[in-house]
Amino acid sequence: MHDLMNDLAQLVAGEICFRLEGEKQQKFSHRSRHSAYVSDDRYHIVKKFEAFYQMTSLRTFLSLMFPTYDMFYLSNVVLDDLLPRLSYLRVLSLCGYAIYDLPNFFENLKHLRYLNFSGTQINHLPDSLCTLYHLETLILRHCSRLKNLPSKIGNLVNLYFLDIRGAGSIKRMPSGFDQLTKLQTLSNFVIGEGDGHLIRELKNLSSLRGNFCLSGLKNVNGQDAREAKLNEKLGIDGLELQWGAVDGFELQWRADLENITRKKEFEERVLDFLCPQKNLKQLIIQNFGGAKFSSWIADSSFKNLSSLKLRNCKNCKSLPSVGRLPLLKDLSVIGFDQVQKIGVEFFGENQLNPFASLEILSFEYLPNWKEWDTCEGDAKVLKLPRLLELSIISCPQLLGRLPTHLPSLQKLKIHRCTSLVVSISSFPSLCELSIRGCAELVDDCSYPAKELSSLQTLSLANISKFNIPADRTMLRFGNSEHFEIDGWEELASLSQHGLSLVGHRFISVWSCPQLQSLEAEEAELQPDKISRVESLNLVSCDRLNRLPKVLHELTFLTVMELIHCRSLVSFARNNLPPNLKKLRIKMCKNLEYLVDEKEDNKSMSSTLCLLEDLEIEKCPSLMSLSSKGHKNICNQLQVLRIGECSKLSCLFSNTKFPITLKQLIIGECPELEYIAQEFEETTCLELIAIVCSGIKSLPRGLDKLIHLQEILLKWCSDLVSFEESGLLTTSIRVFRVYGCGNFGALPKCMASITSLQHLSLCYYSADISFPSEGFPANLTSLEISNAPKIYRSLVEWGLNRLTSLRELSIGGEGCSNVVSFPEEGIGMMLPPSLTRICLSEFENLEFMFSEGFQDLASLQELEICNCPKLTSLPEKDMLLSLGYLRIYSCPLLKEECSSDKGREWSKISHIPLVLIYGK
Repeated sequence: MHDLMNDLAQLVAGEICFRLEGEKQQKFSHRSRHSAYVSDDRYHIVKKFEAFYQMTSLRTFLSLMFPTYDMFYLSNVVLDDLLPRLSYLRVLSLCGYAIYDLPNFFENLKHLRYLNFSGTQINHLPDSLCTLYHLETLILRHCSRLKNLPSKIGNLVNLYFLDIRGAGSIKRMPSGFDQLTKLQTLSNFVIGEGDGHLIRELKNLSSLRGNFCLSGLKNVNGQDAREAKLNEKLGIDGLELQWGAVDGFELQWRADLENITRKKEFEERVLDFLCPQKNLKQLIIQNFGGAKFSSWIADSSFKNLSSLKLRNCKNCKSLPSVGRLPLLKDLSVIGFDQVQKIGVEFFGENQLNPFASLEILSFEYLPNWKEWDTCEGDAKVLKLPRLLELSIISCPQLLGRLPTHLPSLQKLKIHRCTSLVVSISSFPSLCELSIRGCAELVDDCSYPAKELSSLQTLSLANISKFNIPADRTMLRFGNSEHFEIDGWEELASLSQHGLSLVGHRFISVWSCPQLQSLEAEEAELQPDKISRVESLNLVSCDRLNRLPKVLHELTFLTVMELIHCRSLVSFARNNLPPNLKKLRIKMCKNLEYLVDEKEDNKSMSSTLCLLEDLEIEKCPSLMSLSSKGHKNICNQLQVLRIGECSKLSCLFSNTKFPITLKQLIIGECPELEYIAQEFEETTCLELIAIVCSGIKSLPRGLDKLIHLQEILLKWCSDLVSFEESGLLTTSIRVFRVYGCGNFGALPKCMASITSLQHLSLCYYSADISFPSEGFPANLTSLEISNAPKIYRSLVEWGLNRLTSLRELSIGGEGCSNVVSFPEEGIGMMLPPSLTRICLSEFENLEFMFSEGFQDLASLQELEICNCPKLTSLPEKDMLLSLGYLRIYSCPLLKEECSSDKGREWSKISHIPLVLIYGK
């Protein structure tokens, strides 16, 4: 909404409407009637709703959450205490909350018209909901745990709208729907086992409109189906008929078991009597068990039917004559086990213009389909004249040919049809072609070149035989923007089939085990050919041992990826592609160098390398980026990630650290002892992350890195401390050290690093001491573990001096004398700014000192783990702001916090999310 329009709406609404946003509070008038609660917080505590207690005449209560999280948590107090007070409510929405149980409060909310529980975790609706005689809208969309609707739903005589889409656990409907005569929208009507007669209740719902789904039809007989009178419901324009109660495909064994016991004639009769009104636009039939379809499905009087989907009809041996439907645009046939031939019955016998409007046709999972008789003997009959998209997927026995004349076809997709010979000869307008797993690909050149449009997207995979002349290949495929080859067993080079790198923008070659080269060794870029390649991906090409020389002439190439090409020893000889900016190399086990300088190429020193982002991972033979350490390889590099390269011993030999580099990330390189000699003043480095590597020290000149913001050092056992002046003049915000056993003392000047906000010191020498001048006062996050000296010194120095601290995580390994937190008797205080506390590994911690929590009005999250002697929590008044409590591996506290008999449960029952041992 435009700001001016919003201002106008606020002005007109005056005191009648109000909105709560986050922490912002405002004054409310007794005249206020409509409210919206807007929040991006995950936990909604009682305090956030205090203003509503004075709004006893409120009509509207809407929760409106930003999509920051997939689930939000609401204090039970709102459900148990607040909502029952708002007895004049007309509109109530609790959409998106992780509500599991609803209290029986609806008797207090007699005036409700609109009720929305979408996306909640409720498993049942209390019977008192059926006393809402004025209710018009009930939304239960994606309530996946809800098993039943209330038994007296027939009392909701004013209900207009009921949405249970995505509530897949509902297996049956209660009786009483025949009383809901005003119902206009009913998303789904589920008929349970033994409840087939309930479909008769639809007879009175003459106002139904829009999309409607009937599921569980295997439980219905023909006479009951007749009484539903679907043909009289003129407002329904989208109908879905499901015989199985499970959405989508059922497991094969379950479907086969059902087919043994289901009576085909019985289900055919049911379908006969479910004929809808003639203005239907969309029809889906799923899990139908009959052997043949009703004649009404192919009745040309359904002149508005544009979409038809037939799914998982296991017993049908033939398809209905849907070619007669004049406006059918989208047709999909999925999961027909018995169909062996599709022929004249599909198009419609004696039909002069079958499928006159069809644009999208899809066949999927027809395991026994062998023949498609396209009935093309009569030249006067034009079939599929407007077809734009054709998909045939998982039809392994299909033989013969596709329709030979599809002048409008733009997209062809054939997947896992291993017996099919695919001819693209008669498709002059083809733009997208995806062939994956077929017997042969053919083009007999029946169309002259001037009438063919060039493909834009090409994907070829697992083709047993490629039978297209090289010159025709270049004509049809040579200029496709997206070019992908996958699983081509015998492909030795692209050029052997007339394929080339030139002409495409995005190229991917996957799983071609015989591929040795992309272009012939002598290939050169012809002057009249303009390279368009921007991206090149090569994956699982085991014999590829070199990249073509023409690669250096691809002036638009900016992104490359090499994965699992085990024969490559180097990426390039002497020069990288001139404009390459991003390069990713993974699992090339014999790669020794990024650039192998076979000759002393002096011209290379003047060649500007534009590489900005380099990632090398799981290349165990890599020794260095360059065989001779040429200085220009990384002169524009901004991001460098190297991981699991066990032989890598140096990065920037014979040169200084690249000044353009912003992110340096190194992991699991045990032989890498140093990065470079020193940093220059102009270095742009912002992030240093080194994990599980042999680094002994960082380069000199850390204090020169004015852009440095984050350092992460993890499990580097040989790493020693920084120099005293190492971090003085940086703008560092994050400093984390984990498991570096030889890391010495922290810099004495740490307190003066005012930019530092996040500090983690975990799992290294327990003898490391607290810096004499203390920690920086601006810290917002502090994590300490296995550092008893630092913990004790921090307590004595005064944790409360960290006045900006929001997150505190303390692991108590070695702190065996600590029995309370905060420690009672020594005056330990916590910063009032804290929003999250995590305590773990305090072996003798017995209780939480309540007075230490009294000033923590902003505390939102509390986690307590592995404290085996802890039995109590702070008093309830100290935990009113808490939105999340997690307790794990604290057996005594777990017992005290149980909801039925625990003494501590009353302290925490108001918290929106409580996790005890994962539950």
